[in-house]
Amino acid sequence: MNYIEAPKIWNREGTGIFLAGGITGCPDWQSDIAAMFNPLNVTLLNPRRKDFPIHDPTAAEVQIRWEHKHLDDATAILFWFPSETLCPIVLYELGAWSKTQKMIFVGMEPSYLRRQDVEIQTKLARPDVGIVYSLKELAMQVAEFVVGWSGR
Repeated sequence: MNYIEAPKIWNREGTGIFLAGGITGCPDWQSDIAAMFNPLNVTLLNPRRKDFPIHDPTAAEVQIRWEHKHLDDATAILFWFPSETLCPIVLYELGAWSKTQKMIFVGMEPSYLRRQDVEIQTKLARPDVGIVYSLKELAMQVAEFVVGWSGR
């Protein structure tokens, strides 16, 4: 597995999976899922930084531009909705990318507050997307895709 953390730029080699999901006010689920992908030939694109320069007035724009570019460049996008936060930006990103043909994967904790909204909206926009309710199930879905994709 290759790991790219914002603001490092991915060179678009191989299969890139963007880790879209809660960052602020929730556990570091990105580390948990990265451990599950360790044996795979895949690049994880993680917007969650170990050290975000919160006092730098340009940091937010740099971060948003990085996310925008890598969401676009990624082979597929993994969306995870933890129960600790509503994840308004992730909801926005899911809505935007649901209107495209990009491969997306959606998972959430069963107690995620907007669960029904995500389920109904996803079913309407992308009936081909099966929603799962654990990080392990989400990792398994993505791993099956990665193995099939790299065989192309």
